[in-house]
Amino acid sequence: MSASRYDLRVYPGFRAITILCLVILYAPLLVVTIYSFNASPSITNWEGVSLRWYADVFTGPESGKFKLAARNSFVIAIIAASVATCIATLSATAILRAGKYKLRMLSFGLISLPLMVPEIVTAVATLIFFNAIGFDRGLLTILLAHIAFCIPFAYLPIAARMQGIEATYEQAAMDLYATRRQAFTRILLPLMAPGIVSGFLLAFIVSLDDFIITNFVKGAGIETLPTAIFGAVKQGIKPNIMAISTMLLGVSVVMVTLSWLISRKDKTK
Repeated sequence: MSASRYDLRVYPGFRAITILCLVILYAPLLVVTIYSFNASPSITNWEGVSLRWYADVFTGPESGKFKLAARNSFVIAIIAASVATCIATLSATAILRAGKYKLRMLSFGLISLPLMVPEIVTAVATLIFFNAIGFDRGLLTILLAHIAFCIPFAYLPIAARMQGIEATYEQAAMDLYATRRQAFTRILLPLMAPGIVSGFLLAFIVSLDDFIITNFVKGAGIETLPTAIFGAVKQGIKPNIMAISTMLLGVSVVMVTLSWLISRKDKTK
């Protein structure tokens, strides 16, 4: 059989559908980015290129609120991604390196479940759980919810990397009188480093950008950057909101690109 038969580009309409999907996905982001440089206070009239709204984010009347929200977002994202990555690494080791056991598939299903459950369901369930145990909502509830939600996102690249590492490396180390712990820390863990970094970056960006779960479990007066943006948009879309959204988009793009580059570099070795 000719391999060209499986080339999707030869099918009628493929190019048009691809372009349409790209426009639907990225045209709104492009519009927000362009208008964040608009000198006009109006979001519909173009009066030239200016950085005034980026300066307004840091020095304007609402700068204090956005700075606090950004600090909350980054602190929560760093801690949540770090804890989720540690749990995901240990989970991948248990599932992929502990041999066969009865609850292996069940463990994998439980880790993957948050990826398949709608985020709104996870948010409502988490809120009900915190209310049921009498846990006061605040930064801690956001952090705990983000850790639980980020684990499967960190697990996927870590597990994918571990599956590409043959067990013979650890067996050879133990044949040379290394303990299981030494084989893990000195052999397996360094080989898994690209997957661990990719998992951390992915979990970080998922936590940083999350709105639905955060909005449900945050306490009164507690804001992260996505919830602060949402609260500001309810009062009307302002150019400084577009500037903040563009900067947040830029951070997301950088993190995702780094994760992709690390994974790609690892595959080429």
